[in-house]
Amino acid sequence: MQALSSVFRHARRASLGAAAALAVALAGCATSPHGPSTSNATPELSTQTSHAYHGRFAVRYLDQNGKSRNAYGNFDWQQQGDTVTLQLLNPLGQTLAIVTSSPASASLELPNRQPVTADNVTDLMQHTLGFALPVEGLRYWLASSPAPSSRAKTVVDPDQSSRLKEIDQEGWTIQYLAYADAPATGVKRLDLTRENPPLDIKLVLDR
Repeated sequence: MQALSSVFRHARRASLGAAAALAVALAGCATSPHGPSTSNATPELSTQTSHAYHGRFAVRYLDQNGKSRNAYGNFDWQQQGDTVTLQLLNPLGQTLAIVTSSPASASLELPNRQPVTADNVTDLMQHTLGFALPVEGLRYWLASSPAPSSRAKTVVDPDQSSRLKEIDQEGWTIQYLAYADAPATGVKRLDLTRENPPLDIKLVLDR
């Protein structure tokens, strides 16, 4: 796949049809995890806090016919305690989908349609869009921490031991490619890949 900076330059010229396809299906090509790891890392992040992330995404996926396609756009992530609201937008800023997840329920809204609800966000996205975005894991992974829900393997950044380079958890490999420069803090770029079903997501956070 091209470097992410090149991907986003092409994204500005991408058609709305390619971006809107994200609201129908996301499945894609993944890379294999590698490198040394340690297990049972203890996450430091508590969900009883507020977090907001804004940025850009690039997704490589397979359509219903098995053809490889790409989708690009922007995202807005709002987290209040255990509730997450994720808005996906195309490159022109038009809403593709709004997903809300809480421990008790989840809802998904597409443009000009009534919201659809389910007991959890994984089932909702799988049945509505044909894929399951890792919202529950992302609430921790965006903060460079393993989720507390399952066993995880982590790789520490060799250049700075206080930072993580990689997390392998729940079938996902999360690679941290860049952190914000001081005085800003937090993750700047990360890749998420999964083999089964395959999916490749690239995120750039603009704080």
